[in-house]
Amino acid sequence: MTSPEVQLQEDGRKLLVSFYAALRAVKFYPIDNETVQKALLDLDRMVKRLIQREGLMDFRVVGDFFFLNETRLRLDLRNFSTFGSVARTLHLHGIGEVHVEEGIEKEEWAAFLSIILRDPEPEDPFEGVSKRIMGSNIRHISIEAEREIEPLDLEEAKLDGAKRTYAFSVQMARDVLTDVRIGRAVNVRKVKRAVQTIVDQVLTNEPSMVAMTHLRDFDEYTFTHSVNVCIFSVVIGQRLGLEKLDLYDLGLGALFHDVGKMRVPAEVLNKPEGLNEEDWALMKEHPTDGLLQLFQLHGFNDVPFRQMLMAYEHHMKTDLKGYPSSRRPRSPTLFSLIVSVADAFDAGTSRRSYQYRPWPPDAVLREMKENPKRGFHPLIVKALITATGIYPVGTLVILDSYEMGVVTKANPDPKKLHQPEIKILSDEMGTPLAIPRTVRLDELDETTGDLKRSIIKTADPNRYGIQVAEYVTVT
Repeated sequence: MTSPEVQLQEDGRKLLVSFYAALRAVKFYPIDNETVQKALLDLDRMVKRLIQREGLMDFRVVGDFFFLNETRLRLDLRNFSTFGSVARTLHLHGIGEVHVEEGIEKEEWAAFLSIILRDPEPEDPFEGVSKRIMGSNIRHISIEAEREIEPLDLEEAKLDGAKRTYAFSVQMARDVLTDVRIGRAVNVRKVKRAVQTIVDQVLTNEPSMVAMTHLRDFDEYTFTHSVNVCIFSVVIGQRLGLEKLDLYDLGLGALFHDVGKMRVPAEVLNKPEGLNEEDWALMKEHPTDGLLQLFQLHGFNDVPFRQMLMAYEHHMKTDLKGYPSSRRPRSPTLFSLIVSVADAFDAGTSRRSYQYRPWPPDAVLREMKENPKRGFHPLIVKALITATGIYPVGTLVILDSYEMGVVTKANPDPKKLHQPEIKILSDEMGTPLAIPRTVRLDELDETTGDLKRSIIKTADPNRYGIQVAEYVTVT
């Protein structure tokens, strides 16, 4: 049975999606349009179900945080940009809270959305929107002005900055790679700005940026993968002591490492049953296509030779037994070797069209580290492990106490990489906790001096119906 807290979280996310869909429909179509009417009906039904169960519906936005009936909603990347759009619309009018009473009708939503889609009054936006509501047929929706934002604690502020960076970068990757696919001019300046932001965040806020890489969306895999590889590459690079300017070059190449796939037919990229020999022949061309694509891109001050090599070499392996095959002896560049490790780790732990169940992160790291046939440079793999820990963020673990939890942060002590911070989701009897609690696995029992808890094995979150992203992105 779903707990009230979990149910409210789920309803809150659905409510925001419905609100956003109705807002867009009213913005782009006449009010009597079928699309608008359906969106309004969906929103009306969602709100009425919520009021029937909860007795009220108070919706509050503070900065980019949302509260439903005083419960803060846990939002992940899959809907982060959508929710940001809702927040901006309310902010424009100085609206901080929306109260909905029993008896609300669909027509009132149409009027309310139409009002907040109008330009705000320049002198006093909140007073202007309040007068419009009072002069309308709206009787069951009331609003309150924005409150002064309480300062976030340090950890929450860092996480918020990481979310913003990640959401912006994925949107940018979507735009740029789509432009490449359809042959449109690419805004290289925008790409560089995104990479610079990622580098700055990694240097000041590495744990939160690593946590963001777990916000993988199957439908957005191409774009989130490019951003994740950029983040992991920069993390590895700074662990290896690269200078900031080199990290920019590395991040830019990592973001573009799969640009050649934009020339691979979509039916091959998204083939659910795996690739046949002919498909693989096409896929193996993407490093060469990537090199050529980067050579043809405009907007770089100089020819992007480093980035071209990263696109070309990231599947070659250290022994050159990967692809493309090389007729002459060569050594892949350091940057290409870094991108190769970052690419393999993210791909191995992500759900894709032909990989419904990804490997557990610790198993991927172990395979990369211990199997020389994989062709990864051991020092670079070790650098990744020092950042992610032996049990990377997002790993579902079973403890010797028989509790179950999700890894949320690596232990900063290199000697304690096997003792991360986790959120416990269920007790020793397997009963889900209403509010997960955070523990550190390096904590000692004061009476015995022994560790309080240890990991005995990892588990598949799909087996338990657990969305780990809901826990690794919330403080």
